[in-house]
Amino acid sequence: MDKIIKQAIFANGCFWCTEAVFQRLEGVIDVVSGYTGGHIKNPAYREVCNGTTGHAEAIRIDFDPSVISFKTLLEVFFATHDPTTLNRQGNDVGTQYRSGVFYNDEDQKTQTKDFIDSLTTASVFKDPIVTQISAVDVFYKAEQTHHDYYNQNKEQPYCQFIITPKIEKIQQFFAEKLKQN
Repeated sequence: MDKIIKQAIFANGCFWCTEAVFQRLEGVIDVVSGYTGGHIKNPAYREVCNGTTGHAEAIRIDFDPSVISFKTLLEVFFATHDPTTLNRQGNDVGTQYRSGVFYNDEDQKTQTKDFIDSLTTASVFKDPIVTQISAVDVFYKAEQTHHDYYNQNKEQPYCQFIITPKIEKIQQFFAEKLKQN
């Protein structure tokens, strides 16, 4: 029997951060940094960063749903960024840093809407959630220099001050979901 692999596409700020977080989850097979949600073909990092392409920095997650559910991916997604800031994550400002779930099917769309509704009902966040929910159109892989960025650049100040705290957060709150190395 073949293993079923599904994909999730999330935009929640800098893809260096988000890639590093999701790589550590059991059941996640691969995480690829890239761009989605824009209006030009084959955008480059420099174009996306200037905010003129309409793309969001995003990650494509290949996961085994028999090990990790889409709902668990949503839990980590919402726990590791601020879904209440429009076009901003920390010091990263622009539409390319927006919060978004780019669903692959109606089930992912429904689960995302239901999850946001539950967070709203529970008043988890002080401000309204502004996460964009859109059907995925095209996902473009980022340039190779952006892949596995944190793991290869942990000593850089950005990685130490921005990404490492996110890793520590998932180690604290999602320890049972992490890969055992």
